[in-house]
Amino acid sequence: MSEENIDGLARCYHEIITRVGEDVSREGLLKTPERAAKAIEFLTRGYEQSLEEIVNDAVFPSDNDEMVIVKDIELYSLCEHHMLPFIGKVHVAYLPDGKVIGLSKVARIVDMYARRLQIQEQLTTQIALAIERVIGAKGVGVIIEASHLCMMMRGVQKQNSVTTTSMMLGTFRENQSTREEFLTLVKLR
Repeated sequence: MSEENIDGLARCYHEIITRVGEDVSREGLLKTPERAAKAIEFLTRGYEQSLEEIVNDAVFPSDNDEMVIVKDIELYSLCEHHMLPFIGKVHVAYLPDGKVIGLSKVARIVDMYARRLQIQEQLTTQIALAIERVIGAKGVGVIIEASHLCMMMRGVQKQNSVTTTSMMLGTFRENQSTREEFLTLVKLR
């Protein structure tokens, strides 16, 4: 983002702080609008990224046709309804069809989509479709387990709720035993 955009965001945060009844000239808040602007820029940097630049040609030929799982990928995102965080973990699996992707790229794909204003359901779908698109896998499974601060800090205020979403494509959708293997290996069964 440009310095102009940071300045504009900082002015918006200045207005918000003032409207909630705080004195933005108070010592502890003097630089808060600028810090908040830089924070929201970082938390939404996924808009500045593309799948192609994230993957960066880290797709490799492989004879492996067994399931590949990257599990417990940390997830931090902002819900698009309240702009409050949701935090959790992502499990991604795929069945290669002649190609595999660099393992760190799976986590980077998760981060790219998570660093946008999101709902968990859509995020799950975006990750699965991206993996399928990049390597043409026989099947892709994605599960997200997350706690939503919009449910914890406001509204119903349920501290222990966890939302689980899944997207199964190809063999993971069509073949019960493939789906079961994935769920077992990520300890959801």
